[in-house]
Amino acid sequence: MTSKRDYYEILGVDKKATQAELKKAYRKLALKYHPDRNKEDDAEEKFKEINEAYQVLSDEKKREAYDQFGHSAFQAGGMGSNPFTGGARSGPFTYTYRYGGGGQQGGNPFQGFDFGDPFEIFDTFFGGGFARQARRPRYTLRIDFMDAVKGATKEVEIDGEKHKIKIPAGANDGTRIRFKEFDISLDVKTHERFKREGYDLYVTEEIPFSVAALGGQQEIETLNNSLKLKIRPGTQSGTMVRLRGEGVPHVRGRGKGDLYVKLEVAVPEELTKEQKKAIKKLSKLEL
Repeated sequence: MTSKRDYYEILGVDKKATQAELKKAYRKLALKYHPDRNKEDDAEEKFKEINEAYQVLSDEKKREAYDQFGHSAFQAGGMGSNPFTGGARSGPFTYTYRYGGGGQQGGNPFQGFDFGDPFEIFDTFFGGGFARQARRPRYTLRIDFMDAVKGATKEVEIDGEKHKIKIPAGANDGTRIRFKEFDISLDVKTHERFKREGYDLYVTEEIPFSVAALGGQQEIETLNNSLKLKIRPGTQSGTMVRLRGEGVPHVRGRGKGDLYVKLEVAVPEELTKEQKKAIKKLSKLEL
């Protein structure tokens, strides 16, 4: 999954920190990295990271879930159901396997958890008593998935004036772009094939039973091209393959995320007489 920093590390506190200690740490860091005060390039990302950490650790139930399952408690897939446990590497690919059935009894109450607007959380925490610069007007711009991933230039009209907004490659849903006297918040559409988690991408690829059993090659479409993925003999349905550096470019231009391919063995709904005979022979051999 995406490599996230430990929430306790982000706030600079011990895992046994009290709520008072968490509040003190949050206050200090939130004031330091608020984008209206800190003009460093990565200030806003750090500000969001600090707010996310505090939002989880300040809630006893969320903190308990995080202590037990880590970041996976708040990601698709559920608590503790990490699909990338175990596996073996082969060349540039890492083969990992998912054991057991999907979903857990009771489900994950935090799956799809929305961390909310960090600026609103900040305002709520300080109760309006923090003397800061006047809030800049903010507008929402809805863009396609690929425009966010690869970068683009969009023309928008605000208050009767046209502006060209440059979308940096690697931008994500909720990314805020400071532009002249206002801010643009991105609303990124979902993609029918790629699912995104941070800078990593996830896809599901069907492979024929014969390829899964005997091995072979499967052509995989990535963000920018296609490549032939080597399928090992005996590949099980649900096998995950990690393609390093085939994910989303980091918005600050430092490397790329990875592409995770989940292989599903396709079972034909209809069989010819010859295929049925072949499978019957195979079933006898299995006995």
